[in-house]
Amino acid sequence: MSTVRKVLGALRWYARELTGEAEYDRYCDRQRRHHPEAPIPTRREYDVLRTLHREEHPQSRCC
Repeated sequence: MSTVRKVLGALRWYARELTGEAEYDRYCDRQRRHHPEAPIPTRREYDVLRTLHREEHPQSRCC
């Protein structure tokens, strides 16, 4: 039974990393630690901010 839970936990972790869900959680944790008085953006607001940042700071990659 614990092996099944480990596998499911690993799959959940992978899916959250792949979809960016974990990135939002890390951002919220960092905001709470470093700027506790600032409001935390919703997931949708965060996605908009992230998209704007990527457009303003493009990173070219070779491969």
